Amino acid sequence: MKNMKKKIIIAAAALALVLIIGVTCMETVPTGYTGILTTFGRVEDRTLEAGLHMKTPFQQIVNMDNREQKTSFVTQAFSSDIQQVDVTGSINYAINKTNAMNLFKEVGTDYFNKLISPRMLEVTKGVFSKYTAENLVAFRQNLSESIRESLVADLEPYGIHVISINIENIDFTDAFTDAVEAKQVAAQRKLQAEIEEAQKTMETQQAAERQKINAEAEAAVAKINADAEAYATRVRSEAEAEANRKIAESLTKELISFNEIKEWDGRLPTYVGGEGSMTLPILNLEQKEAAGE
Repeated sequence: MKNMKKKIIIAAAALALVLIIGVTCMETVPTGYTGILTTFGRVEDRTLEAGLHMKTPFQQIVNMDNREQKTSFVTQAFSSDIQQVDVTGSINYAINKTNAMNLFKEVGTDYFNKLISPRMLEVTKGVFSKYTAENLVAFRQNLSESIRESLVADLEPYGIHVISINIENIDFTDAFTDAVEAKQVAAQRKLQAEIEEAQKTMETQQAAERQKINAEAEAAVAKINADAEAYATRVRSEAEAEANRKIAESLTKELISFNEIKEWDGRLPTYVGGEGSMTLPILNLEQKEAAGE
């Protein structure tokens, strides 16, 4: 009986030992992670895919997240014209499965705080320093892309892929904001004044153009009238000349004699003149006849 109890105790202990060893020698790598296998703290030259894996009690599996991750950041920077800005943004990144083992060896699991964050803040400040304060907001997309390009060159060797950088907010000091608003108001007033001045100039030019057009129209009308009057005068002159010509052509000696006879009142002339200045009296027969009577 005692031997039976002893065997049961030994079997139970052996089973417990097997279970303990089984639990400690089996571990699961979650989906989206890469397993880094270490033996007594030394990194093995291989990685483990997602799933159930066997290991010795002296080994440990460290899970490295290789899914896309997003982390927000806040920092301060200065523009090229020495204006302080508060920057709020985020970075999307993922680690390469094949390089996860080297990243763990060189940096460890806290690679964001040790590697990504310091480099990202440094690059952000450097990029912002290339733009004036007024251009920072207008070129926000350029800022994001410039930061991403610099980080890609720095972090790709570590197996960290920078997917995107998003500059979500740029906050200036109150003094600078007030100055920008005052400048905008002044610019708007100047623009309004220029528009009004341009309007006045345009109206003046239009009035002058209308006066010019009216003067040219009046001059054209006057010229037309003068040309018409000259034409009418010329036509009348030509008509009179033509009439006179025709009359002159129709004046024959017979017609002249006929008209003289037609117009004669039956009385003889008292004197007749020659080519000289001498005039001779003409004998008046009617007077003689009257005297003879």
